[in-house]
Amino acid sequence: MIRRAVAAGLLAVLVAGCGTQAASVAPPSIVVQTAPLATSLVTTQGAWAIAVMGGSAASENNFWQLFVRPAGATRWSLVTPPAVADNGGLVAAGGPGGASMLVGFRPSQGLTFSPLATSSDTGRNWAPGLLDAALADVPDALAVSASGPILALLGDGSIEEAQTAAAAAAGQWSQLTTLAALAAPAPGRSCGLAALNAVSFGHNDTPMAAGSCLRRGVAGVFADSGGTWQAAGPALPAGFGGDQVQVLGLAQMPGGDAALLLAGKDLLAAWRDGTRWTVSAPVPAAGGITASGFGPGGSLWVLLGGGRAETIAGVGGSWLALPPAPAGTGTLAPAASTSAAAGRSAGAVGYDALAVSGSVLTVWRLASTGWAKVQVIHVPIVYGSSS
Repeated sequence: MIRRAVAAGLLAVLVAGCGTQAASVAPPSIVVQTAPLATSLVTTQGAWAIAVMGGSAASENNFWQLFVRPAGATRWSLVTPPAVADNGGLVAAGGPGGASMLVGFRPSQGLTFSPLATSSDTGRNWAPGLLDAALADVPDALAVSASGPILALLGDGSIEEAQTAAAAAAGQWSQLTTLAALAAPAPGRSCGLAALNAVSFGHNDTPMAAGSCLRRGVAGVFADSGGTWQAAGPALPAGFGGDQVQVLGLAQMPGGDAALLLAGKDLLAAWRDGTRWTVSAPVPAAGGITASGFGPGGSLWVLLGGGRAETIAGVGGSWLALPPAPAGTGTLAPAASTSAAAGRSAGAVGYDALAVSGSVLTVWRLASTGWAKVQVIHVPIVYGSSS
């Protein structure tokens, strides 16, 4: 009887214990969002734009192309580096002072590494280089500092560094950090770093990285301080504390940095002057982002589903909607000149829309009456080839 009573008591304790156990809680999760590779950027050489042309990616008839509109010019030219398969996509970054352009090829057609190409004459000639690894599938996977070092974000989340352009050309890269190494210390844990989406250089050419955070209300921007990575992200405006934040783009601008953030279902632009961040009001990201990019003075643009386009001129600016983009628009780019009317409608920065139909690129320029066709480029695509 005593044993039975003890057993009964133990059973009661066990049942009670089971009844009071905390229910298991699923760990937080996030669907990582990244910006598409279609983009544009501006250097002292001119404006550059990346767009995909051709046909189906499934049949490898998609061909990524690079176009340039030299400084002072009004017309675009095809300048895709030759002799390398570009079905995997192109990534570009301006060289020191904008005097050169670095282009990386994402792996495709059996390649397991990313060939590089550099031009200092607006794409008329290209010098080859090598990154013996796969670039990440994001537009800001390459960054070039004014003092020489180059950063490359890889598909596995690690960051490689070459000390000079010559070292990059020779394939002399070394690992700077990894996603795991960034996520483990307190700064990474404070945001619950889940992915890296961009690399750049900040004030005094400080290496920077940005990504997607599990923790709500935190923007994952990090800066390397003597080998130790510190949290450097902007504080979000009131009302976004319940949203997971993902940094879709990060770029160096004169005197600071610019970033494009996705907070929940809204887009935010942010700028840092070296010490302090300024964050814009939000704009809905309805329809999803199909392309985005940075322009002069810290300006940003985004192309959204349904041909909707939003731009913001720079620090302290407000998002402004452009007229619906022409059919087939793959990317936008800052225009060569800005009329007073176009400037008002585009937030003091005029824009070109580069529309794709198969192997034909049509350039539309924003005017006071809307988009006006200004150029047609027939791209010599050999379907069934690799470049």
